[in-house]
Amino acid sequence: MTSNRDVSTIHQPVLLEDCVRLVTGGLPRRQSPTIVDCTLGLAGHATAFLKAAPQARLIGIDRDAEALALATERMKSEGLADRFIPVHAPFDEFTRALDDNGIHHIDAAFMDLGLSSLQIDETERGFSYSHDAPLDMRMDVSQPLTAEQVLAEYDERDLARIFKVYGEERFARPIARRIVAQRTQEGPLTTSAELNRLVDEVIPKAHRPAGNPAKRVFQALRIEVNGELDKLARTLPQIALKLNKGGRIVVESYHSLEDKTVKSFMAQGLTARVPANMPIVPPEAMPFFKELTRGAIKADEQEIAGNPRSASVRLRAVELTRPLPQDIRRQFTERVVAPRKAMHARHAQGEGI
Repeated sequence: MTSNRDVSTIHQPVLLEDCVRLVTGGLPRRQSPTIVDCTLGLAGHATAFLKAAPQARLIGIDRDAEALALATERMKSEGLADRFIPVHAPFDEFTRALDDNGIHHIDAAFMDLGLSSLQIDETERGFSYSHDAPLDMRMDVSQPLTAEQVLAEYDERDLARIFKVYGEERFARPIARRIVAQRTQEGPLTTSAELNRLVDEVIPKAHRPAGNPAKRVFQALRIEVNGELDKLARTLPQIALKLNKGGRIVVESYHSLEDKTVKSFMAQGLTARVPANMPIVPPEAMPFFKELTRGAIKADEQEIAGNPRSASVRLRAVELTRPLPQDIRRQFTERVVAPRKAMHARHAQGEGI
């Protein structure tokens, strides 16, 4: 546990100055602009946002109850608690989190995707391949699905799929095959050390990337257990629907699939939605986003040297330049509503989630 440690020393916020500039640089001068940090963690970015914008209030969302409690204590110690609202939820419950607090529009939303240092450094959470621990990997420990359960219950085809798609693992199929064979002969894998050994035995030494050979498998399991890519794809439209004109979406990604999801979403609003040879662009087809980062901002060598976890970061940001077109609003709303309908249907059929 970390309750007796100084949380400001646990986590190093990545690209902090750039994030503060992008999140707070477009805030309106009216009283109490609203920022939402969808991935609060230990509030490293969030405290910096509030200090840079003394009139702003911040809603901090996190599915990790321990991180949320530590962040709340940090806000109190920093004298920022009166402008801070903590919300325990996964970020794809963005709309509900705001509605429950009577917030209908916001001026900036920030997402720092991937793991927090708290989750990596607490060995009992099972996120890291560097420490032996139970195969848990839940960001929200109240959810039922764990990495151990995935490895024990998914068939070979599904295991290979998640290793290939979420981990971009070249040897996804033989790793999946070995996992199924081992659980049949010796019982399921239960610890990170066991999974490390298995992957080490499967991947030929001549074909290994730099670092731990199990890195991609651990990454894939974490994404599967926490439904991260699906949640991201559901959350971005919810944010856009709540933005005031001039509001900003700022996202840090650490995985190519995360960055691809963010880039694709933002691209929808960056160009006119008409054929290339159309001489006149109707007002409703004009772009509704303005790019603030000219592609993605990456960490420089100095930051990577001080914080190796920043090496893979990609920071992107857009600003809403006009109200969302009605057809886009309908599309975004449907993306939010459709998964809820599917979830309710599964519950009605007794399938669970």
